[in-house]
Amino acid sequence: MNTLEIKTIEKITPDVLQIRTNKPEGLEFKPGQATELFIKKENWEEQGRPFTFTSLPDDSDLEFVIKTYTSHDGVTDKLLDLKVGDELLQNEIFGNIYFRGEGTFIAGGAGLTPLIAILRDRQRNGGNETNKLIFANKTSKDIILKDELREMLSDRFINILSDEKTEEFAYGHIDESFLKQHIINLNQKFYVCGPDPMIESVVSDLKALGVEDENIIIEG
Repeated sequence: MNTLEIKTIEKITPDVLQIRTNKPEGLEFKPGQATELFIKKENWEEQGRPFTFTSLPDDSDLEFVIKTYTSHDGVTDKLLDLKVGDELLQNEIFGNIYFRGEGTFIAGGAGLTPLIAILRDRQRNGGNETNKLIFANKTSKDIILKDELREMLSDRFINILSDEKTEEFAYGHIDESFLKQHIINLNQKFYVCGPDPMIESVVSDLKALGVEDENIIIEG
């Protein structure tokens, strides 16, 4: 198990933290994969949770973008108390969401995190010309890394909000008609990540539109 020292920690939305740490020598992962982290403090070292690397494998530091939940006294709530110099413990690496080909990325809320690293990696390697991101949130304040994603994807960064009506973004949920409106090519990869009910719904809608099973990539 590796020890990670926090170099920076800040809120990038009202309930999402961006944490940067040192990177242990020899650590290898694919963009989109995750690891188990533990808070290195008394009574917390046994409570591991899965978090995605949002940094890239050849970056000098590690980065994690983590949604916090203050409604219960859990690990993500405790993360809000951490400061520069505090330490985390990092365990094994896992994850089924990694790059399999250009396509459409569909995320709900914090489900964006595995897709951040993939899109950043494609951007660095000149491969984002055709990738599209469809991102569902409650309000515009919840849109993680909005400016960076807009810069990477331009008009291929499509947002939809369920709890706020604005002139800038669509209103509602990702459903079959919304997907049909924004998907031209059904023979591409579709990366889907978010809460389980959303994944089930989106996968069902994609199949109804004619997307083949092998082109739908989800966690698990």
